[in-house]
Amino acid sequence: MQRGGNKAPLADFVPPPHPAAQPIRSGILEPLSADRHGAGLFQAQAGHDGLWTWMPYGPFLSQSDHHAWMAKAEASTDPFFLAILDPRTGRAAGRASFLRIDTANGVIEIGHILLTPLLQRGRTASAALMAMIGWAMDQGYRRVEWKCNALNAPSRRAALRLGFTYEGTFRNHMIVKGESRDSAWFSITDSDWLALAPAYATWLDAANFDAAGQQRVRLSDLTGRALPGRSDGA
Repeated sequence: MQRGGNKAPLADFVPPPHPAAQPIRSGILEPLSADRHGAGLFQAQAGHDGLWTWMPYGPFLSQSDHHAWMAKAEASTDPFFLAILDPRTGRAAGRASFLRIDTANGVIEIGHILLTPLLQRGRTASAALMAMIGWAMDQGYRRVEWKCNALNAPSRRAALRLGFTYEGTFRNHMIVKGESRDSAWFSITDSDWLALAPAYATWLDAANFDAAGQQRVRLSDLTGRALPGRSDGA
């Protein structure tokens, strides 16, 4: 089926599957499980309360509170949560979700991203998010969204690094933890994906990393979306 933004023949559009119906399973991503992933995630985030600065929930100070939240997350289909696994240990070291899932229009968002210090500024976190974007596009979604607090500079940089296009800021969009939030909106469309897919493949290729695991070419150089004057580290 031909694709390409507004020029796509929408009469041929077939709604893509919900991620719960055809979930990602790979070496670094799998559906979130409170029993399988809860203990590892709690240990990985313990003592790092700054991870929750931009989240509408947390931090979790006890393993029982964290497990109870994880159980609710596991049961949810929107957001649909995925564990991000540390490939060295196979244990959960982060998580992310698909949310605001609109199969009728082929639109899906990536959010609730938690990257513990085990994953931060590493190859696995970027690879996991790329896999989620790639899954959505391969399944026939027309648009993948990324939204964050407009003050969350790391999230904004991550969106641009991954090739998302900034679309604007929604003022007074939400109230989070008692504070007003302006939300920055980003997107990747199916027409964008034509250029991003080979950029992702080039960055992920083993030849792009030296013996110490350091990248030779930055992802932002391949996607061309980095903020000017900033080093993105990936």
